[in-house]
This record gives sequence, structure tokens and C-alpha cells, in this order.
Amino acid sequence: MVLTLLSAAPDDDDNSWVSFRGEKGPGKGKHIVLVSGDEEYRSEETLPQLAKILSKHHGFDTTVLFAVDEDGTINPMRRDNIPGLEKLDDADLMIIFTRFRELPDEQMKHIVDYVESGRPIVGLRTATHAFNKGKSSTYDDYTWRSKKWDGGFGRQVLGETWISHHGKHGKESTRGIVVPDQASHPILRGIKDGDIWGPTDVYGVRLPLPEDSQPLVLGQVLTGMSPNDEPVDGKKNDPMMPIAWTKSYSAKPGASKGRVFTTTMGASQDFQSEGLRRLLVNACYWGLGMEEAIPKASEVTIVGEYDPLPFKSGGHKKGVRPSDHKVGLSR
Repeated sequence: MVLTLLSAAPDDDDNSWVSFRGEKGPGKGKHIVLVSGDEEYRSEETLPQLAKILSKHHGFDTTVLFAVDEDGTINPMRRDNIPGLEKLDDADLMIIFTRFRELPDEQMKHIVDYVESGRPIVGLRTATHAFNKGKSSTYDDYTWRSKKWDGGFGRQVLGETWISHHGKHGKESTRGIVVPDQASHPILRGIKDGDIWGPTDVYGVRLPLPEDSQPLVLGQVLTGMSPNDEPVDGKKNDPMMPIAWTKSYSAKPGASKGRVFTTTMGASQDFQSEGLRRLLVNACYWGLGMEEAIPKASEVTIVGEYDPLPFKSGGHKKGVRPSDHKVGLSR
């Protein structure tokens, strides 16, 4: 028996990306575009599942974009091609989880136009260093090491660029601790200390975060790779680094300010955490100015099968096409 999960969007006739039609929910009529493309943390697995949750449980129309090779398969090692970025032109929200992309101008322009429009952005994990210097200098300000636009897209828009592995990579996992005076923030609705856990390490950031950034969740560095491990003693947890925060941004003088939510978690294995899934769903509502519609505990049940691969550079599943994410869905 084939289980009907949700519908692929009827206008999704290009196999370079995948779209899902929203079912019933507050998000009906809103379109979220999710941009994947990182070599290590399996954004090509996290984002399709997040899209399915947003569509099935919350009513949003979603489109997931991927780094795609010449043969039409998903290849996150390829840094210079993410087809479908024109979908951002009429998107209501962009979720971005890329790393060191070197996109051609004709693709990069859609991201820049979106950012300059002041529409909301949700950034995951390596989105702090989403772009590297490409073949053209047109959009080099967005690179993670930009000097002209300090820290590029990561620092200027999301609140930080790449700094360091604060926890020991692959050996010290992360437990989320709610910032006490932010416990009533709508993004944290239904989330308490310890609900968020992931095997990825805490990223380092410069404190304080810039401008009006507001930390919501701190990352407690654990001694091992289990959610029940003890915290590391010493300076790694004193102070703890923010792993989720809000911010507003304006990409150029006089431009509209947009809402931003950033988390340095989000790897495909992190996404097995119900608390992290709830954090991301709530952040989408908040980014769209829909915080009053966030329930006491957002529905974040996994849609279909989800068996993520461990984080590893070049460790993606080979031969997967965007359309494979429609398998088992009604048409």
C-alpha cells in the first residue's frame, strides 16, 4: 500500500527542484523557498523534510532547490549551480542552508534581489558562510570573508560569518539551553531546556552579536555524542555561545528592514530533534509576522521516511534526483 503524504505542486514540471502544495493550515497561500547546497551537513536531506512538514502540517506551499550536476542528480559538492533560484522572485520567505557557494551572476542575482527586498530570511548552520568568491566580482560583497561588507552576507544579514568550531567537531555534541529572559518569545513556544539536541558541535561567534541581534538559545557543549552526556567543564560553557537568534537587516541604505532568524544547528541528524524542528517551524511563522498563529506546540511529526546520513564532507547519497523526494506522494 502506498501512503499518501501530501501533494507535489502541479506546476512543478522542472525536475531540477521539488515543490509541495500546502494542505490546511495558517500558512495557506504563503510560498517558502528553501535553498540547499553544502558539502558536509546534508542540507539536501534536512530541507526537503522541513518543506514537507511546513506543507503537510502548516499549509505553506514550499519549493526546495538543490546543487544539481549535469546529469540532473543532486551533488552538493558542486558549488556553482543551484537551478530554480528565480523561484525567490515571488517567495514570501527564504530558508537558506548553503556553504561556500560560487554561483554565477545570473543565479546569484535572484538571492541578492530577495535580500534587498527586505523579505524575511531563516538561515541554518553554514549559511553564516553561505557564499565564497565566484568567477565574477559582481556580488563579491556577499562572500564570507568580505572586507568591504564586513563578513559578507553571513555577518551583515544573518548576524555572523564563519569563526570557529567552539565545540570539538565530531566529538562534542550540542544541547540547547533557552535564554531565560526570552522564554516567552513566540519562536520558543513549546520549547524548553534540553528539547533541542544535535550531534553537530557549537559554532563560535563574536560576542555580543551585532546590532539588534537577540539570542534565544545557547549551545551547551557536551562531553560526548549523546543527548544525556554531561556538559564540558571550563570556558567552553562560560559563557555559552548563542546557537539561535533573531535579527533585522537592511542590505543597502534606505532599503526595507527584514526579519531574520539564524541557527548554527540544522544538519540532517540535528533535524531528528523534535525541539529543533519546532524551533524552525516557529521561526518561519515569526519571520512572516504570523507569530500569533504559533500554537502551544507546533506539529512537527516527520512526514514519510527520514533516515539521515551522518555529517561528512562528500558523504551525500549519490544518484538522488530532486524528483525522488516526491516518491510516495499523491499527484
